Amino acid sequence: MMVKTGSEVDPLREEREGKVQEVGSQAVWSLSSCKPGFGVDQIRDNSLETYWQSDGPQPHLVNIQFRRKTTIQDVCIYADYKLDESYTPNRISVRAGSHFQDLQEVEMVELNEPSGWVVIPLKDSNERPIRIFLVQVAVLSNHQNGRDTHMRQIKIHSPVETSITSALNLPPFSSVQLGQYSCIR
Repeated sequence: MMVKTGSEVDPLREEREGKVQEVGSQAVWSLSSCKPGFGVDQIRDNSLETYWQSDGPQPHLVNIQFRRKTTIQDVCIYADYKLDESYTPNRISVRAGSHFQDLQEVEMVELNEPSGWVVIPLKDSNERPIRIFLVQVAVLSNHQNGRDTHMRQIKIHSPVETSITSALNLPPFSSVQLGQYSCIR
């Protein structure tokens, strides 16, 4: 597993280039705890100035539950040690499954004073993006043995399926009648 971190990492570039799409808006988000005004809305508002702040014992959990089975390529987390110090996650476990009772750890990540986006690829045993109903991000420990955690943003990326016309660099079909030939069944 190759986790990408740092200020040079820009997961939004792949979105702009059409390689991945952010699918977090298709899910129901829940948190193990949060301080009032520092919850799901802040972790999903596309602002690096706001953040989720947990309020309780570790592990701190972010649950992302999809209505249908979804292909997930990576989880992107924005963390900033310079701003958040002891609130910054140090060890993160990413778990996936069909429901809460069958969650399996997919990745364990150790962060060393992160400043920027952390991209955690989620692959199955055949090195393909995973297909799941539920992703859980668990903060197991913070820097300086901090109790509560700050996470500024989380993005969930799904690969963009390419049609035969884009794979062959052909122009897109312009009519409904021709569009029926855009994929092979």
